[in-house]
Parts: sequence; C-alpha cells; structure tokens
Amino acid sequence: MPQSTRLRILLVGASGVLGRAVDAALSERHDLIRAGSKSGEVRIDIADPASILQGLNEAGPVDAVCCTAGKVNFPPLASVEPQTLASSVYGLGLANKLMGQVNLALAARRSLRDGGSITLISGILSEAPIPGGSSAAMVNAALEGFVRTAACELPRGLRLNLVSPTVFTESMADYGPFFPGFEPVPVAKAALAYCRSVEGIQTGQVYRVGF
Repeated sequence: MPQSTRLRILLVGASGVLGRAVDAALSERHDLIRAGSKSGEVRIDIADPASILQGLNEAGPVDAVCCTAGKVNFPPLASVEPQTLASSVYGLGLANKLMGQVNLALAARRSLRDGGSITLISGILSEAPIPGGSSAAMVNAALEGFVRTAACELPRGLRLNLVSPTVFTESMADYGPFFPGFEPVPVAKAALAYCRSVEGIQTGQVYRVGF
C-alpha cells in the first residue's frame, strides 16, 4: 500500500515499552486501535484464542495488525525437567508468545482488508544464546520459521513479517543482567521496523534490529 494511504491499524500490546514506541511512530500517519490484555480500546489476551477472536471482532476491518506482546520465562536449564506442556516452565513462552502470536495471525486473516499486513515480534535470542535463554530462543526461532512459511500461503495479497530486536536501551534496568556484553538499541529503532513492515511491500521477512 502507498505510504500516503491512511491505514486502520490494530496494535496489540500498545501499553508496553515497544507498543508505545510503535504507536508514536505510526499514529501521526494512520488510525490506531490500541489493544491489550488489561487496557486499550479493545481487550486482547493473546494467550486466549477466544479473547483474540472477540477483540478482532470488536476492532472491525483493519489494514494491519501489529503485535508487540509476548511473555517467556528465563529458567536456567538445570532447573528444567521433562513435563507436560501445561506443567513445564517452557509452557508460558509456548502458549503466550508463540501460539498467542500464531493464533493472532491466523485469526487476523478474516479481519484484514485485501493487501493488509501482520507484524509479529521475536528477538535476538534465536541467534545469540544467553544463560537461561533456552525458552526464549526456542520460541523466537519457531516464530521466524512460522512467518517465513505462512507468508507464502496467505490469500488476497496479505503480508506477514516479523521484527526481531536486540535488548532495548529503555529495558536495561530490568533485563540488562540477562544480556551481559550486548549493545542495546533505542526502542524507537525497533518501531521503525514496524513502519517498514506495515507501510512497505515485503512479506515473509525477519527484520533484525541491532544485530
């Protein structure tokens, strides 16, 4: 879609650090519908497929769906034991960040206008190991594989991309100990990758930010 076209965009995770930056980057040129599990114009908990469907129904037809939400645990591998999905410490990342975003993308097909786009979030740990990062690495790598493949099968000119940033400068107080020696990037830089996905023409892309 030409950048001059004013789009109607559903932003999931709008109240978070990245969500606020994406909001700032897109809201002057487009009309945003802000969504979150606890706040927003519509409520969407990505871990709950029913919540996703209800939120998309309330939002109505859109030109783009952007997700900046997703939770994972950071367990040391020595503490991880074989468990069912429901009991495993890996379960949060698999149910929330991975399947939550996969389900959002699948459901969004019905809400998107022709030529619309979906943009998901992964992260650097798919490529750069850290202690306790096995859950995040697994989830991020799976999301990348899903996006590259699912993009090939989307109908009506729909596009699907992924933003994969390193740790944010604004998040170092909370996450810095997990990322020793990593060079952080301003969250606004990651927000530009969402602009590239929403306002560009590419599909099946992983936009890496800061690495």
